[in-house]
Amino acid sequence: MLQIGKTLVSEDLLDCDFVCNISQCKGACCVHGEAGAPLEKKELQILEDNFDAIEPYLNSKGKAAIKDQGKFIERFQGEWETPLVNGEECAYTVFTDQGVAQCGIENAHKDGKLDWKKPASCHLYPVRVQKYDEFSAVNYHQWQICETACSLGAQLKVPIYKFVKEALIRKFGKDWYDELDRVAQNHFS
Repeated sequence: MLQIGKTLVSEDLLDCDFVCNISQCKGACCVHGEAGAPLEKKELQILEDNFDAIEPYLNSKGKAAIKDQGKFIERFQGEWETPLVNGEECAYTVFTDQGVAQCGIENAHKDGKLDWKKPASCHLYPVRVQKYDEFSAVNYHQWQICETACSLGAQLKVPIYKFVKEALIRKFGKDWYDELDRVAQNHFS
């Protein structure tokens, strides 16, 4: 583990390669799993305030799940996530004609309908952040459905921390990321 400020960062972010291979996995991370996308408390209000802009980008199953369960759900006390459609895909997931999962929130963002790209947990994936009282743990979440992303990352020689650079800067700031990059350069030399 590496310490950067008040974070403990898994060396896997430096040692493992990763580049999403959406043409192969078809966005499986938005469909499979046992829970919705983790949401930060501040993101709950963003969903509330911007739902009218997001809703036109959702499919009927997602809209029905949100109407039934709410825009977000509390799975455990103080732990929020997106609702699921019939225990499967995230309610904010939409599909292309080729069956590729996309984020309705991100599609609204791309069209300039809102400033928020998507939940930080989705933007960071395959990185997961666990907040504790004194620090945050920044870890690589290994999942079999991402094997093609690992292969493509290795082929292109892109470590995880570089693949999720924009999301890490969004979460922790540019100075934090620059420090991680410095540590990585020393780690590889």
